[in-house]
Amino acid sequence: MRLDVRTIAESDFPAWLQALNTGFLRPPVVTGEEVADRLARTDLARTQGAFDDGRCVATFRSFAQELTVVGGATVQADAVSNVTVSPTHRRRGLLSRMMATDLVAAKERGDVVATLIAAEYPIYGRYGFGPAAWTTEWEIDVPRTGLDPRWSGPSAQDGGRIDLVSGADVRKLGPALHGRLCARQHGAVSRDTRWWELNTGENLSGPGTWTEPFYAVYSNAEGEPDGLIVYRADDNWGDAKQPLNRATVLGQIAVTPAAERALWHFVCSIDWITTVRTGHRAPDDLLPLLLPDPRAARIVTQADWLWIRVLDVVRALEARTYAVPGALTLDIRDATGLTAGRYHLDASPSGATCTPTTDAADLALDVRELGTLYLGDESPARLAALGRIEELTPGAVVLAEGMFRAARRAWCPDVF
Repeated sequence: MRLDVRTIAESDFPAWLQALNTGFLRPPVVTGEEVADRLARTDLARTQGAFDDGRCVATFRSFAQELTVVGGATVQADAVSNVTVSPTHRRRGLLSRMMATDLVAAKERGDVVATLIAAEYPIYGRYGFGPAAWTTEWEIDVPRTGLDPRWSGPSAQDGGRIDLVSGADVRKLGPALHGRLCARQHGAVSRDTRWWELNTGENLSGPGTWTEPFYAVYSNAEGEPDGLIVYRADDNWGDAKQPLNRATVLGQIAVTPAAERALWHFVCSIDWITTVRTGHRAPDDLLPLLLPDPRAARIVTQADWLWIRVLDVVRALEARTYAVPGALTLDIRDATGLTAGRYHLDASPSGATCTPTTDAADLALDVRELGTLYLGDESPARLAALGRIEELTPGAVVLAEGMFRAARRAWCPDVF
């Protein structure tokens, strides 16, 4: 049986969408409206499918993305998404064939890294991806927080204010606010106009119905928006006619600590809300410690999130900054041959130079470990203890620990 793996044509797209739904355990049907809407925002040249006797049995798509790295610069990324293999065609190498094609094309295109959100942990390491940013979700028991239940807004000293706005308002102010977040948060990725439309209920298609959330904006004393929180609430009352409602945060952007504190205090002060689910947040989010009783917030999710595959070692390492000055020669191992070689890194807090070299290496590591280290979220010393980094020059691991680590945790607010 010959399986045809190829870039899809427009005529393949309805079957490709049906296979995508099948792989994600959604009803395996698509409407004409959904096909037209998805087709308009899909680059077919970067969309692959596997076909068995004309039937689509695997899907793969990538798109252009910008990733913020340590220091605030951005690099061009190949964002991998919509990866499925139908349950009838597992373990036949279909993903490997599609991934190989995509990564070669991305490198030839000049992308610095590839990114993805892994549904399953064991799959992507064999393609050179490593988990580079994690996510945490808290559930807050509001009555236990110790926050003033009479709070009605930011203090007079703060000078800011919080206003409820519409989805149309968010489409206007959101992109600039997110851009400010990306300038300071390594691990954040770009959002296009379509992202804001989909996440504010405009021009929706496909199955399901849209439930309008609440949008609250924090503005500073000068009237400039510094934060946004999006949430939905349920309607749950106890037997004694007591409100037991939960607010679920769908997203929060805050570019100042004042905005972050005020928005969390706001959502915890809404009448009838007794529980708050925070949604995916940075593992070192300020949230628990800004509560008078941090134990009111318990972790309900702690997991890997953004995975990175380095495609261009020189440009990747030169794009970010480093906590302390230092020089290391890295022996990067890559079974695909895309990045294998030795590279000399001379780095400092203001930048770095990286050049291919034949000099003896200080550290040897697989490209997947380089991806794990790239955003400064993982410890080289811990990877060395696990046998995933080989120290060839005494003291090189300690030096790498000082150079690569970042002051705050990496965080990607998005799923794609």
